[in-house]
Amino acid sequence: MLIGLSMPLPAYTIDPAFMARNAERLGFDSIWYAEHPAVPVESASPFPATGGAIPWTYSHFTDPYIALARASAVTSKLKLGTGITLVPQRNPLLLAKEIAALDLHSGGRFIFGIGTGWLKEEVELFGGNFKRRWTQTREALDVMKALWTRDAAEFHGEFFDFPPVRSYPKPAQKPHPPIVIGGSAKNVLKRIVDHADGWLPNRVTPADLEKARKELDRLAAAAGRDPKSITISVYGQEPKKEVLRPLFDAGADRVVVRATHVETEAEMGAQLERMAEAVF
Repeated sequence: MLIGLSMPLPAYTIDPAFMARNAERLGFDSIWYAEHPAVPVESASPFPATGGAIPWTYSHFTDPYIALARASAVTSKLKLGTGITLVPQRNPLLLAKEIAALDLHSGGRFIFGIGTGWLKEEVELFGGNFKRRWTQTREALDVMKALWTRDAAEFHGEFFDFPPVRSYPKPAQKPHPPIVIGGSAKNVLKRIVDHADGWLPNRVTPADLEKARKELDRLAAAAGRDPKSITISVYGQEPKKEVLRPLFDAGADRVVVRATHVETEAEMGAQLERMAEAVF
């Protein structure tokens, strides 16, 4: 069983190097950082989990790529994931280089978890088109794939347009790091088969997961893809075997468990020990 570890909020209070070193030692297969780079003070967007106001902790993310770079430097096997990168809020030419460098220097350990964003005001702060954010994300993925795989890449689309450029380094993983799409949009499974390598659902039941796994397999086969090449990593679960086992039985390849916020590294170290004992 592949079991990953996601970060509690505030995400900058415990050194990512400390988290990663202990996660690898205890047998976790991956470590995941999310992002919300600038959360508006005033927002009409409802929080997806509750439909209410945005929790104060959502302004307390760290930068996931700096955190994962620190994690990579003190580990050798631990996978390094974003859960998720908000693609419409990032320039794909810069993001492609950032990812390639992280993947190269970590020895090919990066997992590119992506999303389009639910916080309208934040997406628009960064120049994203909220109504068409999936189309913008799809173009950004095409841009990055071209930069990762070609000596000279050019792109002429609706959102991005540039002449031939060179972008180095290239990622260690070929043709590029695995792309896993988060969320539960109506077309998410088809988007995964068409553009990605896996699904990163959060609020999903074992029954819904089993149904989605069958549909992913069907869509993959219809598209000429090997269904086994498309992974499911269930995100942000309680570290309990009775929670994890049904998800694996329903078709999950990995389950990412969540730690809770504590004030000191000593407290976090003790918590990680308890989590490992509970899930392995």
